[in-house]
Amino acid sequence: MGRVIRAWGAFVLIVVCATGAAAVPPQVDPGELLPEQVAPTMAVDPVRSAQYWLDEYGIREAWKTTKGKGTRIAIIDTGIGRGPVEFSGAVAGGADFSGVGASDGRTPVGAVDSSHGSWVASLAAARGTGPDTGMIGVAPEAELLAISVGFGSASSVPFVEQVASAIRWAVDNGADVINLSFTTNTLTWDRAWDDAFLYAFQNDVVIVVAAGNKGTGTDQVGAPATIPGVLTVGGVDRAGVASKEASTQGITIGISAPSEKLLGVSADGTIVEWNGTSGAAPLVAGIAALVRAAHPEMDAANVINHIIRTARPAAGGAGLSTALYRALYGYGLVDAAAAVTASLPSVAVNPMGDLAEWIRLYRRAEVSPAPNETTVAVDIPQLPEADPPTRVTPLLPSAETLRYGTVPLVAGTLAAILVALGVTAAARRIRSARAPRSPSR
Repeated sequence: MGRVIRAWGAFVLIVVCATGAAAVPPQVDPGELLPEQVAPTMAVDPVRSAQYWLDEYGIREAWKTTKGKGTRIAIIDTGIGRGPVEFSGAVAGGADFSGVGASDGRTPVGAVDSSHGSWVASLAAARGTGPDTGMIGVAPEAELLAISVGFGSASSVPFVEQVASAIRWAVDNGADVINLSFTTNTLTWDRAWDDAFLYAFQNDVVIVVAAGNKGTGTDQVGAPATIPGVLTVGGVDRAGVASKEASTQGITIGISAPSEKLLGVSADGTIVEWNGTSGAAPLVAGIAALVRAAHPEMDAANVINHIIRTARPAAGGAGLSTALYRALYGYGLVDAAAAVTASLPSVAVNPMGDLAEWIRLYRRAEVSPAPNETTVAVDIPQLPEADPPTRVTPLLPSAETLRYGTVPLVAGTLAAILVALGVTAAARRIRSARAPRSPSR
């Protein structure tokens, strides 16, 4: 069955043709053929052959150990389409937090990005259309949780609230790995995400996050890729060089994976070719599921440690300083086979950081436990009651006012009057004595 190629935004739909085995020509007797001629020649499936990452990133080799059976990957995105055969038997449950999707998360949300969640899910755990046909995910035996949220105006529920609720639901419904293929384009995040992400970490869940894409206007790694403890995935091109358009770069990147010429199964079953770290993240999420399936005793911190410590050098990183290399590629290119089979010393902490410690330092959270008291309370005896006030009538003199006010004032006044009279009398006598007398006649 052929499908028409058409342009759709930044994505291109490709032709998919279903073909079977080539038959032996009827004029030839199979019994006369040599053994090596009897084996039927299988036509190469165009979809399966286009998935270059299966061989180039050690995924087929890792399948010799496990295909992810027994693990569960939560896809918090626009929902996983219920129609494509590639998802048959893959979705174990789901929920909607946009308020406009189906209760099981299987109705795509959004006018523009409605197939985004299906593309992401197909890279993580699609089943294919046959043993060697159709798109197959990194962990094709892992289960998927379809959790639908609405980007932008696709929902009236605040996006922060949708994501926080979705993470908690995923944890409560058995997610071993959570994939977040979106960015907020800001370094910081709402406090509501503190508790939600911390809840996931405390319940031993690996959270894989896309770094974002320069081609869509993202010029820096933004939250949730900046949250301590998540495994942030940067993107590279087919040659293993940091992608200029389909990835951002920054110090929080932990690992790199292909982000160009990826395939995805749309909600209506159409296969698309697309670019972006939205696709690089579920490739790593699928590898995390493979590691968890191969090592069920391993906690989330050690799963992440296995993925980053077994990374192989990036082709474009030659000659770069350590700081610049880390900003472009993290620890390097993911290697599924090495991550699954390597034997590494156990780690006690998440190499991608400690969200609880970050909250304590930067949210000014209360110190727990509370400090012990170092002083003992002392009882102070009650002070005696004050003497009752003496009632004073302002119009009548008291003994105190007579003694210290009225009497001294009267005495002083009389003394001054007497002195003044004496001085006046003395002055008159002096003037009389000096006055000239008239001659006698």
